[in-house]
Amino acid sequence: HTMRKIFSTMSLTWLDNVEDVEIRARTVTVKGPRGTLTRSFKTVSADIFGNKAAKKVTVEMWFGTSKQAAVLRTVISHIKNMMIGVTKGFRYKMRFVYAHFPVNVNISDDKDVIEIRNFLGEKVIRRVVMKEGVTVDRSEVKDEIILESNNVENLGISASQINQSTLVKNKDIRKFLDGIYVSEKGLVVQDD
Repeated sequence: HTMRKIFSTMSLTWLDNVEDVEIRARTVTVKGPRGTLTRSFKTVSADIFGNKAAKKVTVEMWFGTSKQAAVLRTVISHIKNMMIGVTKGFRYKMRFVYAHFPVNVNISDDKDVIEIRNFLGEKVIRRVVMKEGVTVDRSEVKDEIILESNNVENLGISASQINQSTLVKNKDIRKFLDGIYVSEKGLVVQDD
């Protein structure tokens, strides 16, 4: 008794302002006004097709289990995030929380390195280098920084590396809430 193979397909229409979607051997390149993103889906057992005339991307696969079906949605959402990235860009805001010692930050001229000083009054300088395509900058708001990227995954990694650099060790974390936390996730280009 052989497993019945099920054919499944999902499509995604290009988002507004996407300029081009190039698909070669399971590598997807998306172009937009903010730049270009490329991602390989070689590890995924799905076929990805592009139809430029219809401005559509289609992902197809044959699968034996419903677990594999989830892969389709994952691939589609990765491609959608690439489209959002090159058209609107992703922005995370992070806030400094401290009880006694104000956190001081230095940001490199290229906005790709942040140094955190005086965390809990410690002399240690915590230095975090942003992932590729991620910028970090001060905000007009006191005790806030803004991270931006077309690549939402690198953005998320950089934000958590900043957050992890200020994890309180060996203290009762219920009393010590000091740290740098993501306070808002949004887009660089706001919808009207």
